[in-house]
Amino acid sequence: MDKACEMRYRMMDSPLGEIEISGCEQGLHEIRLRGGKTPDAGPTEAPTLPELLGRPEEMTEPLVQCVAWLNAYFHEPEVLPGLPLPAIHHPVFQRDSFTAQVLWKLLEAVKFGDTVSYQQLAALAGNPRAARAVGGAMRSNPVPILIPCHRVVCSSGAVGNYSGGLATKEWLLAHEGRLPGKPTSPGGARPAATGRRARGGPQPAGRDCVRAGVSV
Repeated sequence: MDKACEMRYRMMDSPLGEIEISGCEQGLHEIRLRGGKTPDAGPTEAPTLPELLGRPEEMTEPLVQCVAWLNAYFHEPEVLPGLPLPAIHHPVFQRDSFTAQVLWKLLEAVKFGDTVSYQQLAALAGNPRAARAVGGAMRSNPVPILIPCHRVVCSSGAVGNYSGGLATKEWLLAHEGRLPGKPTSPGGARPAATGRRARGGPQPAGRDCVRAGVSV
């Protein structure tokens, strides 16, 4: 983490329980799902608007944008394409690594309502044989939901693991209308985000699923 960063923190309530977001003036650092609620497998009603816990004057612009984005994700997902994404300043995105490439590509290519298999995502990031490394990248994702590691599933259609818990992953996929079913074809325009991007265009998707035991 940049030693010059002056961190700010914000707690917000959500259908999944409390969410903690942190960042500095330069960008968002983390989104942490603190839990506290047991999500239903298939949400059918829009929950109440999130309660922000903390003083508004402590909000940086990236945190303001993140709160607005998460609020829209849970309550008005149809407006997401028109919202700016917060800049991301976590150290993992400051390095030119395969993990960073995978996470950027996931953000760019796999939109609300889409899913992708581990090997498909590996191919999109330029290395179709790196499905296991993609699983590791999902574990390293510091900003879940915003960078949608919950949309990475097995090619068979099995949901797969998730660091936030299986019930949370199922809730997120159901919220997006993607449970159950096999991976869709990712696509769509690039989002308005900042930072390094994964290099290379889409490549043919593989059919295999990463072996059991990978947690995302």
